[in-house]
Amino acid sequence: MKIYIAFDIMDEATGGGNQFLKALKKYLQSIGVYQDDVSKADIVLFNSHQLVENIAKLKYRYPDKIFVHRIDGPMKLYNTPKDKRDNIVLIANKYLAEAAIFQSEWSRLQNYQMGLEHKLVETVIRNAPDPSIFSRENKIVFSKNRKIKLISTSWSTNQKKGFDTYQWLDEHLDFGKYEMCFVGNSPVKFRNIKHILPMSSYALAAELKNSDIFITASQKDPCSNSLIEALHCGLPAVALKDGGHPEIIGTAGELFTSPQEIPLLLDTIAENYQQYQDNIHNPSMEQVGQAYFAFMRKVYEQKPQKKFGRLNYLCLIAKVLFWKIAGKVQCL
Repeated sequence: MKIYIAFDIMDEATGGGNQFLKALKKYLQSIGVYQDDVSKADIVLFNSHQLVENIAKLKYRYPDKIFVHRIDGPMKLYNTPKDKRDNIVLIANKYLAEAAIFQSEWSRLQNYQMGLEHKLVETVIRNAPDPSIFSRENKIVFSKNRKIKLISTSWSTNQKKGFDTYQWLDEHLDFGKYEMCFVGNSPVKFRNIKHILPMSSYALAAELKNSDIFITASQKDPCSNSLIEALHCGLPAVALKDGGHPEIIGTAGELFTSPQEIPLLLDTIAENYQQYQDNIHNPSMEQVGQAYFAFMRKVYEQKPQKKFGRLNYLCLIAKVLFWKIAGKVQCL
């Protein structure tokens, strides 16, 4: 059984989906099941709403191949109600996918509430980062005899990525006790928080390892790659009690509902740092990769087939174009 990922994977720093699929491809290559030539693959893995017209062409050209849908979002929740990308996800799932993979249980339930079609074969598999980059190797030792180092990251400038909270911290955090940096793109100009522009994964990992506690305030985030990367680097986390954050953190951090709670939660983690760090138990890329492979092998053995003729192809393309024009879809 050979697997092909239908996604334009990029080397430079970009969104979480790209970072995860790059790491997954590397793992599948390492165990000898990845196929760069789609015509020789048995399973095609496609991602969310992206490249749906291209996926439809592949489905029409290779009707006997099994298409597995890695589902994101719902995007209406973390972007705006006008975001039409979820409509494209629903269409792609209905017409193209034999099976579905969700990134968190929260995402699965929320997508069903949006009207997503159930699949006979589906699962929830959390993301994981490249272990050669994001690990505890060379992580600084925590100490209360210096300023405690906080860090947040976001590639997107979407306000729902938590910028109201980061601005509150910039204005209210005790910077005599803490220092904080933000890595990525920000619509906010910070006075006390150090802003570092987007950097390579290797540089970001080094910045994480030079920090003590990760903070994320992103809303309705199904499976935050930035949070997962930080945990894999050994950072306990303080996160907004929303989306997939509670599933990811478990007992390796604390959750908040308003920014005013964060200082006390930081104090709690600082007083019990080793305990929180010991509670980090996120699945490795090898475990996640094994889960992807095992699920795809299960789908392959069951050989579910979705009929996809010319009429289906034309109908899908028409619906996708309608939602793209109606919503002026932009990936924020």
